[in-house]
Amino acid sequence: MSRRYDSRTTIFSPEGRLYQVEYAMEAIGNAGSAIGILSKDGVVLIGEKKVTSKLLQTSTSSEKMYKIDDHVACAVAGIMSDANILINTARVQAQRYTFMYQEPMPVEQLVQSLCDTKQGYTQFGGLRPFGVSFLFAGWDKNHGFQLYMSDPSGNYGGWKAAAVGANNQAAQSILKQDYKEDATREEAVELALKVLSKTMDSTSLTSEKLELAEVFLTPSGSVKYHVHSPDSLTKLLLKHGVTQPAAESS
Repeated sequence: MSRRYDSRTTIFSPEGRLYQVEYAMEAIGNAGSAIGILSKDGVVLIGEKKVTSKLLQTSTSSEKMYKIDDHVACAVAGIMSDANILINTARVQAQRYTFMYQEPMPVEQLVQSLCDTKQGYTQFGGLRPFGVSFLFAGWDKNHGFQLYMSDPSGNYGGWKAAAVGANNQAAQSILKQDYKEDATREEAVELALKVLSKTMDSTSLTSEKLELAEVFLTPSGSVKYHVHSPDSLTKLLLKHGVTQPAAESS
């Protein structure tokens, strides 16, 4: 039945489904997972890097985490070339707003404007949906720390804890059980590592297989986006007992 209705993004099936959008979500399900957790003093983002070959030169730049503006960052799951286009669009929108109003763009307004772009690619012929989901982490003076998740359809929502990418259903169920409203940033990091260690396909976590970033306020009141270095990640993994020291030295 679906074959008659999946050739274009603009055609609804009799059940009211847009198959091309669903296929885009399926592509994200095969990508490395990303998890976001909101805490009372910050937002934690963690992502799984898919190492496809031992011969591949590991990137020194971030693969899963991207800074959009001083107060907003995102984690990505899906097709990276699609993500790059949307991230550049978001950066330009954030800078235009700052230039025009002399203040940072509210986080939800930025997310909504980007999702409007994504939605446009599901409504016009000759276009395909962006095969990428985002977790946005940010802080603004209106709503404090925020975490949003968006998908290829252009829908977005605010979350306390969310997972996208491979095994996201299993990750969501663990988050639902273990998430605490008043968790600190350190507890959120511990929970994120625990969830990723249980849902990743590989047996043990190492610093080469993941990226961890945090958005928080400094004592002076400015927003800081911090990506953990491989050494810092190794220490965190050993501290929380989700990796073996022997595996690191081999």
